[in-house]
Amino acid sequence: MQSILHFFSTIWNEIINFLGINAWLAMYKSGNYSSLHTLQGIENAIGPLIPFLLIIEIIRSAFYKRFHVLHYKVQFFTYVFNSFIGRFISIAMVIFCVGLFEKFAIIKTTFTWYWLIYGYIIWELSHFVYHYLAHKVRLLWCLHSTHHVPETMNLSVTYAHFFLEGPYADIIRTSICILLGVNPTLLFFIMFIDGTWGAFIHVGENIIKDGKLGFLNKIILTPSHHRVHHAKNPMYMDTNFCNLLNIWDKFFGTLTEEKNDEKPVYGITREMNPNSFLDAYFGEFAGLWKDVKKAPGIKNKLLYVIMPPGWSHTGDHKTAKVVKEEFKKNNSSMTTAVISH
Repeated sequence: MQSILHFFSTIWNEIINFLGINAWLAMYKSGNYSSLHTLQGIENAIGPLIPFLLIIEIIRSAFYKRFHVLHYKVQFFTYVFNSFIGRFISIAMVIFCVGLFEKFAIIKTTFTWYWLIYGYIIWELSHFVYHYLAHKVRLLWCLHSTHHVPETMNLSVTYAHFFLEGPYADIIRTSICILLGVNPTLLFFIMFIDGTWGAFIHVGENIIKDGKLGFLNKIILTPSHHRVHHAKNPMYMDTNFCNLLNIWDKFFGTLTEEKNDEKPVYGITREMNPNSFLDAYFGEFAGLWKDVKKAPGIKNKLLYVIMPPGWSHTGDHKTAKVVKEEFKKNNSSMTTAVISH
């Protein structure tokens, strides 16, 4: 009996943690809402926003008879799996990097509105670097690909990550930000804003059909931009690496708008079973291992690990860059043929 009660208690705690309502329950029980006057209290108050939007998204899908368990299955199992093995690793990595690099910061900043602007620009640079490398280095793509496996876009996708991707991302982002002088307290505040927005931009068509959000599409990265990022259409591949501010995508030429005549097709290009948790979670590692195993010589084996996904020692590359160039060439040939006729 005791073990059964413990089981249900564990399940209940997991639900509460997922919904992010711990602080709300604590305030309700104590009757003291003064924490809402603090930054931490505001963060705790906003925390449940994405989980509740996800619930609304699912309910809305079911109401309009568009709900399919398969659209959420892999993301759900990924969240459960990660909650048991990787919950505290990312936090530890952030704290470790702050302690290691803060003394080497090139400037010192404070928690003020003007340094917030600077801090967010630096944060977006660090996010761009992490995200770009996750698409351009095969081993890092193995960590990131779980997030791109889902073939539909909905808020549950924000929970689909390989458990080691968070620590990798936080090492890159925290190190860059701290070395460039972003105040740790300011960094944590930026992380909260960015995490909330980063979850929101995965919102599906069931909640927001047109993800461009009107005039905001010209100013920031919207759900529309992120739908493009998750698409495997040749012209959409490896684009929109930033999260909120599009400054670095503009600077590096990776900003791509969603085209009305080019609906995003979600998923990854590898042949796989998108409804299999094991394939979604470990499939890219298995593919990398097969390529490394068959590659001749140490150099080629190493290149498979560090070169972009699709690189081949035979020269028959299928990287995003090559696929895009072939797509452009074929489309250009077809356009020329039509004009000539």
